[in-house]
Amino acid sequence: MTIDYENVIPKLKIALLVVGTRGDVQPFLALALRLQEYGHCVRLATHSQFDGFVSSAGVNFYPLGGDPRIMAECFVRARSILTPRPRDMALQRKQLRNVIESLLPACTQPDPVSTEPFRAEAIIANPPAFGSKDIAEALGVPLHIMFTVPWTPTRAFPHPFTQRAGRLSYALVDLMIWWGIRGFINGMRKNKLNLSPIGFLNSRHISISQVPTSYMWSSHVLPKPNEWGPLVDVVGYCFLNLGSKYEASEDFVEWMQKGKKPIYFGFGSVPLKKSEKVTCMILEALKKTGQRGIIDPGWGDLGTNVDIPQDVFVLSDCPHDWLFPQCDGVVHHGGPGTAAAGLKAGCPTTVVPFCGDQFLWGKIMHEKGVGGLPIPIQHLSVQALTEAINFMLQPQVKSRALELAEKIALEDGVGAAFRAFHRHLPNMENKHGRSDA
Repeated sequence: MTIDYENVIPKLKIALLVVGTRGDVQPFLALALRLQEYGHCVRLATHSQFDGFVSSAGVNFYPLGGDPRIMAECFVRARSILTPRPRDMALQRKQLRNVIESLLPACTQPDPVSTEPFRAEAIIANPPAFGSKDIAEALGVPLHIMFTVPWTPTRAFPHPFTQRAGRLSYALVDLMIWWGIRGFINGMRKNKLNLSPIGFLNSRHISISQVPTSYMWSSHVLPKPNEWGPLVDVVGYCFLNLGSKYEASEDFVEWMQKGKKPIYFGFGSVPLKKSEKVTCMILEALKKTGQRGIIDPGWGDLGTNVDIPQDVFVLSDCPHDWLFPQCDGVVHHGGPGTAAAGLKAGCPTTVVPFCGDQFLWGKIMHEKGVGGLPIPIQHLSVQALTEAINFMLQPQVKSRALELAEKIALEDGVGAAFRAFHRHLPNMENKHGRSDA
């Protein structure tokens, strides 16, 4: 049964609470635009670094605490959430405290520019926005979790932030996080929300198992595990169309026209310790394979402080949906946003994972036959990159990538996320029955 949303869903004030890097923010911005089209009043609350990105798209922005660059650096150094260094643990706790303390204002304070009043009537959050559950409880509003990374317990694969211990890994991650932030959560509950504190061992408080959840990836890439049940949807990738408005520089257009399609290299929002060394590996591998290349500096300053040959172009801030269709292959860190863009473009992919879910997406790329074995950053070498480039250039690999891209093109992840949010609002399921996402 299809619900006539225009007649049954009221126009709501919705707060989207997003913690992470740009790859985390971008799919939520696409959803925010769709919610606005329906008539909802939407506020996207995320880190101040993304103010211009959100505001320029026409969505109201509100700043959350925390510095995503510091958080990413700490996580990359630890590689697993279960084995943080003491100094990094202290830094992460400070960042998470700043996030948690900013959540209530993000849901209740007037617009910082227009001063128009705002009080959330529904909340959409990603799991790292720890405390969103408590805010929703205090305000008496529905909460919907959305994310690009698996966070719901399953036996199908371990928690991506541990890569071990099977289904138990999800409880271990919850426990580690709870022990780190319980003081901040309980302080907010007592001092700001007038709620009872949560017990020391009750890590299930931050579990999302009983919360409606939508995962923003294609079921053709990672199918929904059978045990996830009706509260969980896999809606598809939520793409934001940036390429149609992008205008490339004349020198880049001329460079592209001078030779064959290039191989893209970029590690996005991941910090990089030895960028010069990695850049030299890339240049040598391109030379050995006779390929042209594009290097995206990202947060790791790749391609800087090194002499770049004429058949390699250093390119910053270029939309992947514009660039990747013009490439013969992409080599990246395996962030879900970059991975999605490469798959959509039908690009053979090599993943160089640093930490967390990047290993999962790299493994899936290989299993789907659209990329070679992932190359963990600590094992990166000229030989490994050379073999990866040669693998991506095989016709059968390109064919498989195009087949997968055709399936992804038939999906409407943003629309499915929009419908899943509406479907899980209180009483919608009872009044109208479930409808397909």
